[in-house]
Amino acid sequence: MDNKEKLIHSYIDKKVSKNINEEHKDSLTFGDRMADKLADYAGSWSFIFTFGFLLIVWMVINSVAFIKHFDPYPFILLNLVLSCLAAIQAPIIMMSQNRQEAKDRLRAQNDYEVNLKAELIIEDLHTKADKIIENQEKILKLLESQSQKE
Repeated sequence: MDNKEKLIHSYIDKKVSKNINEEHKDSLTFGDRMADKLADYAGSWSFIFTFGFLLIVWMVINSVAFIKHFDPYPFILLNLVLSCLAAIQAPIIMMSQNRQEAKDRLRAQNDYEVNLKAELIIEDLHTKADKIIENQEKILKLLESQSQKE
C-alpha cells in the first residue's frame, strides 16, 4: 500500500467533520462569554436606540432651566462618560472579534479536511472505475477473440 492509499484509508476510517461551534464553545471562559454577550448587545439596534435615548435625556435634563444642571451646556461630563465607554467597549469588541477569528480558522481547517477527504475518495473511486473499465475491455477483447476462433 503506497502513501496515497494510506492517506486515503486514514481519512476513510475516521470521521473528519466536527461541530466547530460546540468545540469552540467548550473552550470559552466566563470572561470570554461575557465579552461576547456585551459585544453582541453593543452592536445591536436596541443598544443604539437605548443609548441615543439616554443621551437625549441627559442633554434635556442639563438644558432645561428649572432643573439643577449637574453638567451644563458643553456637556463636559457627558463627553468624559462617552470617552470612557468607548475606551472600555473597544477592547471588549476586539476580544470578541479575535475569538470569532479563531473560530473561523478552526472552521476553515475542518472544511479543508472534509474537502480533502471527499477529493481523495472521489479520486480513489475514479481510479477503481478506470481499472474496472480497463478489465471489462480486456474481457471483451478476450470474448471477441474467442468468438472469432469458433
